[in-house]
Amino acid sequence: RLRAALGADFAGAWVHGADSGTLTVATTDPADAAAIRARGAEPAVVPHSLAALDAAKARLDRAAAHRNTADTPVWYVDVRTNTLVLEAVRPAAARSLLAVAGVDASLAKVVKSAERPRPLYDLRGGDAYYINGNTRCSIGFPITRGTQQGFATAGHCGRAGYPTTGSNQVSQGTFQASVFPGNDMAWVAANSSWTATPYVSQNGQNLQVTGSTVATVGASVCRSGSTTGWHCGTVQQLNTSVTYQEGTVSGVTRTSVCAEPGDSGGSFISGSQAQGVTSGGSGDCTSGGTTFFQPINPILSAYGLTLKTTTDDPGPGDPGPGDPGGTWAAGTVYQAGDTVTYGGASYRCLQGHQAQPGWEPPNVPALWQRV
Repeated sequence: RLRAALGADFAGAWVHGADSGTLTVATTDPADAAAIRARGAEPAVVPHSLAALDAAKARLDRAAAHRNTADTPVWYVDVRTNTLVLEAVRPAAARSLLAVAGVDASLAKVVKSAERPRPLYDLRGGDAYYINGNTRCSIGFPITRGTQQGFATAGHCGRAGYPTTGSNQVSQGTFQASVFPGNDMAWVAANSSWTATPYVSQNGQNLQVTGSTVATVGASVCRSGSTTGWHCGTVQQLNTSVTYQEGTVSGVTRTSVCAEPGDSGGSFISGSQAQGVTSGGSGDCTSGGTTFFQPINPILSAYGLTLKTTTDDPGPGDPGPGDPGGTWAAGTVYQAGDTVTYGGASYRCLQGHQAQPGWEPPNVPALWQRV
């Protein structure tokens, strides 16, 4: 209401405090102070109207469309200081931009800053990525390796050292290791513009990944890929060997799910449990076919990776009666038959999985049997 009442005198408004802060309304006319107080706000008399500052910023926007502004990456109207602020790596670059835009220096303030903002993007299973700027594959599962973020994918998609870009053609990362044939596994370390998420794309919607327990023969399994999207079928056989033109790959899982070129490397998931990355197969998603996936747990184990899941951070809770001791450890990939100790007892692994906080052997009898 005050903005409408003050008209051309209005110079912005702001509050002090997050909850019950005082509202301040700025004006270029001291005579407006009484009307501002009558509305319950505090007046501030300033030299420049908001319209004048916005117009100056618009001139900067137009000038920037035809110049490289990397050294002056941020500018904005700061109503608290009644100034057009330019944050600049090189103040001379900001002053040059003001001159080209024809903005009166009295309206502006140049602030030296070392920041160079960048866009931020998410890594998600099933989304496309490109290798060497041309070949397309699909992200398998986002992972971490210490503080490094990245994703697991198929080895036939790229070799160590190959650069990748995202589906948006923005620089993404580099293949760190790759095996094919023999196995079909690889992982890509992402650059700082990309963040690993605990999701797989289900026709564009986010499906949560909570672990990597191996699905049994006959179980339902679905695949996400950048060519054909989301398709489902069943697990037909585990520990299969298949011969491609390049050689034989062993230890893969055979499924009735279809796939096509470009789906390679993409996510296979059963419920919320990560299963593996698309390797190869026969047929297509029109007539149907057979597809093999490289199981995810051997990839995690081979490269020391941790699957990104929605249970990565268990949050605050009851820590229990102190450290129970033993060889079991969150983040470790266990295979069926492995044995661990926990809390003074021994346990045998029943299903392959990557251990998560909260999945201690006594708590998950589906995964561990006391021996």
